[in-house]
Amino acid sequence: MKLYSTNNHELRTDFQTAVFNSMPADKGLYMPLHIPRLDADFIDHIENYTLAEIAFKVAAALLQDAIPAADLKYIIDEAINFDAPAVPLQEAGETQPDSYVLELFHGPSLAFKDFGARFMSRIMGYFLKNNEKTLDVLVATSGDTGGAVALGFLGVPNTRVTILYPKGKVSDIQELQLCTNGQNIHALEVSGTFDDCQALVKQAFADEELNDKLRLTSANSINIARLIPQSFYYFHAYAQLKRQGKTDVVFSVPSGNFGNIAAGLLAHKMGLPVRQFIAATNINDTVPRYLESGVYETRPSVQTYANAMDVGAPSNWTRIMDLFGNDLEEVRKIVTGYTFTDEQTLQGIKELYSRFHYIACPHTSIAWLALEKYKENTIADADFAGIFASTAHACKFPDIFPEDIKSRIEVPGQVKELLGKSKQATPIQADFGEFKRYLNTYQGQEGNATSY
Repeated sequence: MKLYSTNNHELRTDFQTAVFNSMPADKGLYMPLHIPRLDADFIDHIENYTLAEIAFKVAAALLQDAIPAADLKYIIDEAINFDAPAVPLQEAGETQPDSYVLELFHGPSLAFKDFGARFMSRIMGYFLKNNEKTLDVLVATSGDTGGAVALGFLGVPNTRVTILYPKGKVSDIQELQLCTNGQNIHALEVSGTFDDCQALVKQAFADEELNDKLRLTSANSINIARLIPQSFYYFHAYAQLKRQGKTDVVFSVPSGNFGNIAAGLLAHKMGLPVRQFIAATNINDTVPRYLESGVYETRPSVQTYANAMDVGAPSNWTRIMDLFGNDLEEVRKIVTGYTFTDEQTLQGIKELYSRFHYIACPHTSIAWLALEKYKENTIADADFAGIFASTAHACKFPDIFPEDIKSRIEVPGQVKELLGKSKQATPIQADFGEFKRYLNTYQGQEGNATSY
């Protein structure tokens, strides 16, 4: 597999190098040189395949000869060992549902990020040599990424993980998932926003002195190994609906850093039949504004109920534009954007419960609201099935729900175990000098599964 930089298509590298470097030297993002079209027979009969079988088919097509088939299959079987069901929402009296919630929270950290984090950690572990310099994995999180990466890399030999999260801007349960692991997982509580955390990580990769001392890589969605496995569940969702005779589908995706919807668009480029993708955002609406106005203007992120989407400068939008030759009109043909306030998000939660007895996290509520808005704006005789992604378990956001809904949330066992643990995090300012000094303390330390 060969990849290029979005800033320079002549800057080429192989998959292993891209995984460990995370970003090209010119600060673009890696993209596959060739995006294969899956054969028509596979798409026509995709309903006959399991999630793991679909994942192997997609990954093998993309990675080509980067990993032998038997090793790749083992990695996928170990990493993608949980389901992603498309659950129909049906009101009393309806004969056929036309909306489905794609539940992506059945992995160990209860968030869709488990797909990318578990796949990536095993890919890195596969390529790592025992005698190589310790791998320092840096990750900025606005909520769920950190927990998924922490569990994905916990105890992985020869690795250290540093998670940066914005102080006071993640839920209590999300914070516990970041700060209670110990071993080779370290949490930094940053006085700032997610954008500040992301900027610190990017500055670290650009710092020559740090890169001479440490072997740095990223576990954010800027890493191509995070993007590839997220494409798996789009194919799997389509397969589930195809079993019910539905092949005209629309995906509504909660969007913050835009890695999730970028993976869906990658799947579309590989041959997945999709009518439309909906980028559903909170009031951090850089992309919906761009789609409407044609002017791309980032803004400082604003805290909302849907904290994992509190991103003012989404990194992966560069990838999406690159997929379509940086032609905005081509993007507009397949991507529609809608934005919603906290008040609307809460109303969506209440309506989903009252109409369907379904309890959705705030990010999921926004995706459903966007799907409903798309239906309102679409011609009346359009016959399609809408799939909206549920990216996190509702139990992660207990303070957001009205008491009558909150009392009905089933709390998984792994969350109950977290509640008895103590937080371990290092507070820092949103200052690169302070972050760099912290990373320099790693020099000479071993990256095995021990406490620091």
